[in-house]
Amino acid sequence: MTAAVFFGCAFIAFGPALALYVFTIATEPLRIILLIIGAFFWLVSLLLSSLVWFMATTITDNKDERVQKYLLIFGVLVSVLIQETFRFAYYKLLKKASEGLKSLNPDETAPSMRLLAYVSGLGFGIMSGVFSFVNTLSDSLGPGTVGIHGDPPQFFLNSAFMTLVIVLLHIFWGIVFFDGCEKKKWYTLLVVLLTHLLVSALTFISPHYGFNLVLSYIIMVLTGTWAFFVSGGSCRSLKLCLLCQDKDFLLFNQRSR
Repeated sequence: MTAAVFFGCAFIAFGPALALYVFTIATEPLRIILLIIGAFFWLVSLLLSSLVWFMATTITDNKDERVQKYLLIFGVLVSVLIQETFRFAYYKLLKKASEGLKSLNPDETAPSMRLLAYVSGLGFGIMSGVFSFVNTLSDSLGPGTVGIHGDPPQFFLNSAFMTLVIVLLHIFWGIVFFDGCEKKKWYTLLVVLLTHLLVSALTFISPHYGFNLVLSYIIMVLTGTWAFFVSGGSCRSLKLCLLCQDKDFLLFNQRSR
């Protein structure tokens, strides 16, 4: 039973990300490199967040439960701010690299910023999901039974679905964030930051997993819809794609074969 829980939760949390990697990233070496760099940027942001957390807990050195709760809230706030700062830094790096590539070889077409946003967002999401869920996933192998002491028995399942939300949201946030930077719509960056903070804050209401997941999925759907239209999508293109009538999509599939 523990093995079934382990593999089931693992595929729920990382199955869509794995599929996106296999079908959209793995065939292009440059995209793989950009994905790894994006994951590295998120790791550095985690390192800085951990350093701030360590300094805050060392300075306070208070075992009071209320103080620890405020420290946790402070840590989440700082972590989100640092993550979004590194997302902006990664955007600036990709922008400089794209401009440098154009100046060196004007005839070569550089990857579009929308594609770079998607790849970087997937890198952020995968690494964020791995670090947030790997310890919980390892505990699902046992020993022990979840819920035997009155705890919610769906803890691992809910954690898997929450990790899936975070991974997909990082992709959508990356697309919207990069578009805001490109078009100088700075309010977009603020919206990304606030939604990131809101989803992170929802994890504090851990006993109410249903309410937590429903709100997170609503935010994910809204952000995904925004990212879809920002990327150039439309209701017509979505309809053609679902009906397999998109000529560009069909020609791409024929070429790839």
